[in-house]
Amino acid sequence: MKRKKSIIFYIKVIFAILIIVCAFCLCTYRLMKIQIVNSQSYTERADVIYHYSQVLSATRGEIVDINGTPIIENKIGYNVIISPDMFPENNIEGNAILLEICNFLESISVEPEETLPISVEQPYTFTTEDEDTLNDLKSKLKLNVYATAENCIDRLIDTYDISPEYTPWQQRRIAGIRYEMMLRGFSMSNRFTLAKDIPLEAVTKIKENNMTLQGIDIAEEGIRSIAQGDIIPHEIGSVGPIYADEYEELAEQGYDLDDTVGKSGIERAMEKYLRGKDGVKSLSLIDGEVISTKIETPVESGNTIKLTVDSTFQKDLQKILENFIKNFDSLRDSRTTKLGKVTNGAIVVLDAKTAGVLGMATCPTYTLQEYDEDYEKLLKRDNDPLVNRATMGLYQPGSSFKTITATAGMNEGIVTGESNFYCGRDYQFKDVKFSCLGAHGDIALVDALKYSCNIYFYKMAEQLTIDRISKYATLYGLGQNTGIETGDLAGYIANPETYAKNDWEWTVGNVLQAAIGQANVAVTPLQMAVVANTIANEGVRYKPHLVDSIWDYNMEKCIEKIKPTVAATIDVINDSVYSYIESGMIAAANTNYPDKYSLSNLGYDVAVKTGTPQRGSNGEQDSFFIGYAPADDPQIAFAGVIEGGEYSKYMIRDILKAYERYQSRAK
Repeated sequence: MKRKKSIIFYIKVIFAILIIVCAFCLCTYRLMKIQIVNSQSYTERADVIYHYSQVLSATRGEIVDINGTPIIENKIGYNVIISPDMFPENNIEGNAILLEICNFLESISVEPEETLPISVEQPYTFTTEDEDTLNDLKSKLKLNVYATAENCIDRLIDTYDISPEYTPWQQRRIAGIRYEMMLRGFSMSNRFTLAKDIPLEAVTKIKENNMTLQGIDIAEEGIRSIAQGDIIPHEIGSVGPIYADEYEELAEQGYDLDDTVGKSGIERAMEKYLRGKDGVKSLSLIDGEVISTKIETPVESGNTIKLTVDSTFQKDLQKILENFIKNFDSLRDSRTTKLGKVTNGAIVVLDAKTAGVLGMATCPTYTLQEYDEDYEKLLKRDNDPLVNRATMGLYQPGSSFKTITATAGMNEGIVTGESNFYCGRDYQFKDVKFSCLGAHGDIALVDALKYSCNIYFYKMAEQLTIDRISKYATLYGLGQNTGIETGDLAGYIANPETYAKNDWEWTVGNVLQAAIGQANVAVTPLQMAVVANTIANEGVRYKPHLVDSIWDYNMEKCIEKIKPTVAATIDVINDSVYSYIESGMIAAANTNYPDKYSLSNLGYDVAVKTGTPQRGSNGEQDSFFIGYAPADDPQIAFAGVIEGGEYSKYMIRDILKAYERYQSRAK
């Protein structure tokens, strides 16, 4: 019995060993097959994991006034996006989803983002005559230059498998979005924004249908919003999409086609600060399914730009200008009845210590809301409201230019403060007779500025010559851009070089007219405010600026404070130059002002010089003023113009009162 059990035991052991050996051989075979025979196949399967990077858009910085009050801000908005990791690769499936979301957006009166320059209705026609745009379209669709709008739609229908069972409208809608997706580089690395700032109730409906709207999602993002559209709208500027002709240059700076960029004004000038830094999200996919995501680079919001402008003071200036123009008829007298309808003008006020722009009014104007909603309507409006006359309006300065001639005459030693010239109303120079508004007799500089005696400055100009007049005009900043961030016109100085450049005839008598701002000289109100500011600072010319400082997005940390920049300095040879000029301007401020507009009872002296430059041969004129206050410790410098009018100086008292209110608020 015992022997029998031993045989069975050994049989079991042998059987177990055989099973183990067989299993070992099978495993060895499988391993060899994996490593040698099927190694290529398994390697290919392992490579099915794909890695992509997506750009996360940064929130654009805001623009605020000197008090931190928003002018341009961001609000939380909801954008409809197409997410590349979820959107079907199959064109037919994708088209069905695009059509469904388009139908929904149409039901809530939201237009998808598309720029295909082809009509939405048949027969299809191009909606632009710009050849570059059309050639670019045809090139992208690989069509010849003779292709019609119909050919372009047919190519899009064919390329993206747009079903013939769809109506022409449906085909056109899908074709437009597909083209835009192509333009914007839609790919696994670049999502596509289909519609911006949709209503909140629409967000819920899209979320509820996310099972059928595969790849359609909602992105909660900062949407550019206008908080105060009436605050220096020309200088604030606008943002917009990147166009094809801009993309090559902007791509080198890291922009994508789907980005927004500053187009004008502060939005453009401060683009590198406002833009922020996009983030990067990485995605890993197997067989089209996302298996992991990771934020590789966090988003950095753009900087907030604080301006030098005070919103309330700016509104006051705009109101002062508009009210003066509106009520100009009540100021007319026997001298002004010949003047036409007054509609246009500008005012600029600078901080006398820094040349920061405290306010800048222009009339007519617009709001940023109007600009966004109906730009074409603004283009057709009378008197060019899109032109900022403060920086882009060119005028003759008239007698306000005499302050420059006075600087040249005294500093070059042509006259002293006590030097007299005789004014007998008429003055013969060569073979030309010139005249003055009065017969002032023997007159020195202070009274010459007070009464604006032409003959005094004619005689000074004879000895100065045009070269030295031009020299000082240049030192004061005329005939050149001021350097303000948003740009301006340079204008030109009256001299033989300017005349030759424009094919005008220069005669010896022009030097006299140049001395009183009546020759062919062109200045902006901003330039003349800089002139006033330079006199206030006794020859130191500061560069005007709109930006006070740059902050982090939440305005918790100041990144950079803009410091006053000296653009030029007049080397004062005669120490009494500016004391005499200032005395003459103070005297002018206390002459011929009705009580309602008086500058003599403000509790401080004001330095002013006015001008009524003639334009044309029909008695047309403009009305100019420059000045600063208080004269003994200047806080502000200013300039203003009324086109085709008179008495612009009557606005000065209101400007100063508005500034007093501004100071009270700032304390």
